[in-house]
Amino acid sequence: MSFGSGAMTNSIAEIPHADVLFLIGANPTEAHPIIGLHMREALRRGAKFIVADPRKTWFAERAHIYLQLRPGTDCALLNAIMNVIISEGLENKEFIRNRTEGFEALKEYCKDITPEKAEKITGVPAQDIREAARLYARAEKAGIYYTLGITEHVCGTDNVRTIANLAMLTGHIGRPSTGVNPLRGQNNVQGASDMGTNPDKFHGYQLVSDPAIINKFEKAWGVKLPTLKGLMSPEMFQAANNGQLKALYVMGEDPIMSQPDQEYVRKGLEKLDFLVVQDIFLNETAKYAHVVLPATSAAEKDGTFTNSERRVQRVKKAVEPIGNSRPDWEIICDISTRMGYPMKYNHPSAVWDELVALVPNLFGGINYERIDDVGIQWPCPTKDHPGTQYLHKEKFTRGLGQFFSPACRPPAEGSDKEYPLILSTGRTLHHYNAGTMSRRSVGITQVSDECFVEISELDATIHGIKDGDMVKVITRRGEVKARASVGDKVKEGVIWMPMHFVEAAANKLTVRAYDNITMTPEYKVCAARVEKV
Repeated sequence: MSFGSGAMTNSIAEIPHADVLFLIGANPTEAHPIIGLHMREALRRGAKFIVADPRKTWFAERAHIYLQLRPGTDCALLNAIMNVIISEGLENKEFIRNRTEGFEALKEYCKDITPEKAEKITGVPAQDIREAARLYARAEKAGIYYTLGITEHVCGTDNVRTIANLAMLTGHIGRPSTGVNPLRGQNNVQGASDMGTNPDKFHGYQLVSDPAIINKFEKAWGVKLPTLKGLMSPEMFQAANNGQLKALYVMGEDPIMSQPDQEYVRKGLEKLDFLVVQDIFLNETAKYAHVVLPATSAAEKDGTFTNSERRVQRVKKAVEPIGNSRPDWEIICDISTRMGYPMKYNHPSAVWDELVALVPNLFGGINYERIDDVGIQWPCPTKDHPGTQYLHKEKFTRGLGQFFSPACRPPAEGSDKEYPLILSTGRTLHHYNAGTMSRRSVGITQVSDECFVEISELDATIHGIKDGDMVKVITRRGEVKARASVGDKVKEGVIWMPMHFVEAAANKLTVRAYDNITMTPEYKVCAARVEKV
């Protein structure tokens, strides 16, 4: 919405050469450890870090400026940083004049959001906000890196657009070692998005509402296609609970573990007439399925992954599939054929070639031969194009970058007398998402096989809790038991839990509230209390 495309603007290899790295709502050493290694190299080279996070992460402890804000107040913090930059004349006037639109409205909007006002909202000292603004604005090469700590809020889209504002305001975009860089939480999130998994887009982010696009895909596939937007995943469970959705096909996901308000999801699944689960293990959702289709792991199939930096990489089969498991694409082709639409490809490369024909502006120059050893970053429109190291060099994808002035919305659920704490959730280094794979690894479970909840020393004292005690974490949705980890990682009034453990499922507790545009759940903020068991 701000730039014209949604992807990491710069490359991983550029990270060590930045002067300033601004990490907000991101914990790379645990959630993105390979990118975290590149950031450690930047630290060794002398780069200065600004870290904004409610939780004291590895980089927060080593940051030049650490902004320990209250969960859900990122928008106010970012707007206050821009207030300082504009009021002190640190904005990049030439970049704003030549490359953007809507600046005057943003300037007026940020005028009253002073660091002092933001301090009352965020809990971050006004002087720290000023120092962060000056450090970021004056840097030669500064990049912003964010992840789910920014997007998993009811105001997630507003947070992202505010980050885009900050990059454009200072001109830290369209150059090496700068940019706005969302770090994808899984190996192929970017690739899945590129392939048209959004309910309103075809491959390459082409809108289903565009008649010309519809016509192109109908000609290629020889069928009449729908023009209406489909449902986001939270809307699917809402429709299932309302009796409107009758069947669901779940592939490579475990909604029981990954969607908020677990009991609501469970009830929705039980109301379905038909549930199909396609996965490599019998996960929690598969236990409710009418049909389970065993899929192969990445090691057992050919194809591509597209990573955070837009790099399309080859995946090569290393071992033969186990038992009756089959590659996902073969299963889908067979189902399609049996439903009346013959779908046959000889190899995943044929699927890719079809994609190239339909999305030439992004993938026209990429084929399996070119990426056999080293991947290529899209856009890569022609066979002689080397790929794109960083985006928006001379102009934005949409032409001019669009400044946006979103009102800072509070979280859906705040603390009160009954639930005096704010619960936030996330990932640890040792486990991967819902734990479907990592919790089946003997080596990993020897290191980490028990859920824990981080709590400040003050809150632990108030509730009579000591480090290592078993506690109940309780919200309006339910309760779970976890081991107390008492320390200084979280500030007073905040507790934090990982989301990997089925026996203490964090999403049994999280609130069913969503961003109004992306429908991303608010996993990072809900009201809670703790009790010693």
